[in-house]
Amino acid sequence: MSDDRGVYILLGLLALTLPLSSLLVRRPPARAVLRAVIGWAIIAAILYLAFSNWSRLSEAATDLGNQLGLTEQMVEGDTVRIRQSPDGHFYATARLNGVERRMLIDSGATTTAISEATARAIGVTPRRVPPVVITTANGMVEAARGRIETVRIGSLETRDLPVVVSPAFGNLDVIGMNFLSRLGSWRVERSTLVLEADNFT
Repeated sequence: MSDDRGVYILLGLLALTLPLSSLLVRRPPARAVLRAVIGWAIIAAILYLAFSNWSRLSEAATDLGNQLGLTEQMVEGDTVRIRQSPDGHFYATARLNGVERRMLIDSGATTTAISEATARAIGVTPRRVPPVVITTANGMVEAARGRIETVRIGSLETRDLPVVVSPAFGNLDVIGMNFLSRLGSWRVERSTLVLEADNFT
């Protein structure tokens, strides 16, 4: 963190130096130079505070969005509400072994499916023997089996979730029925997917 602060301070000094040097070339009155220096110092301080507290500001913005109903995914205790995307699908912001991914929720998919890139990112080693053949919108594809230690959507978390992994999925990650069936209930209300916990494990 101290290294990050050093970078922010250096950027702030550069932000002060550049306009100050341009002012000195024009040789304005000392009072104008002082006002400019103070103004840029205030801007640099604001930027420093914003960058050094970025995670807190991000959390606050998310909370505010939840309260105003502006975010795609809202958490209310043990209930998660997900707004329908313009393409007609529902996408959840999930954390797989602590790694954030945007995942399509598909009640037509029997098993949760992840891309090879996501498998690498979350530390899942696919077991390719014996191979699994699954049906997708693009036909039959061969996949490998794997297991995710923790899957979390908002306040809902489950453990040891079986998944399938295949290059045929491209960059798409899908939450399937093996996740949804562990919920207490799930339903669609006025273009909003409602996920509720009930002894969710």
